[in-house]
Formats: sequence, C-alpha cells, structure tokens
Amino acid sequence: MKPDGAIACAVAILACQFALACPAIAQDVAEGQRLFGRCAACHAVGDRARHRTGPQLNGVVGRVVGSAEGFRYSKAFVRLKDEGQVWTEAMLDEYLARPAEAIRGTRMTFAGLSKAQDRANVIAYLKSLQPTQIVRGAE
Repeated sequence: MKPDGAIACAVAILACQFALACPAIAQDVAEGQRLFGRCAACHAVGDRARHRTGPQLNGVVGRVVGSAEGFRYSKAFVRLKDEGQVWTEAMLDEYLARPAEAIRGTRMTFAGLSKAQDRANVIAYLKSLQPTQIVRGAE
C-alpha cells in the first residue's frame, strides 16, 4: 500500500516546523555564566540574591513574567503578569535580543545580545539556577 501524498506532505511540514521551533544551538552553561557578567550590574543570582535595579533572576525560566516577590515592575511587566505570560526559553531569547522592542515600556536599558549563541548560553545558565527565597530586607 502506498502512503497517501497528503499524509506524507503533512509529516514533512510538521518536521520542518519542529526543526524551526527547536534550533540546534549547543548551550554552554559556563559561557552563559561568563556572559551574565554583563547583566550582574542590575540583576543578582545565587543563594543570597537580592533585587537590584532589576529583579533577582533565580528560577526565572518558567516563572510568570513580572512575578519576583518584592520587586516593583514597570506597567509593561505588570500587564504581562496579569495575562499569565511565562518566561519560556523562546520568550527570553526574543527579550535578550532586543529588550525594548520585545517588551514595549520596559525600564531595562540594556541594548541586548545580538548573537544567538550568546543568548542560548545565557539562557542555559539561567535555566541552571534554582528558585530561592528573597532575602528579607533586600526588596
């Protein structure tokens, strides 16, 4: 029995869409940690992370946007929180590429990371960080 042409075409389309949605970029956590140095002036991570100019980023991957307890977010982030938006890898990639374009109204002044590999590495590093409690008095 010959495969139906429509089924073969549908399988090919799905395979292409999957390949486009899942770019094959190797992620390097150590390099991401090094690159995070650019972020460390405004964001903290680790066991005693405190909010700075920007929120602490422990557990940011998978967290609802604008939901780090004790941080005062811009209206743009409050709106995304109210919509239930979550920091997925894809959303972080878009945001880290061009923050001001990705989320209009953000107060973050960082221009972004132009290289996809750099963004993938920073996201890998952020994924490696476990959520922690905010140090009281640090808000």
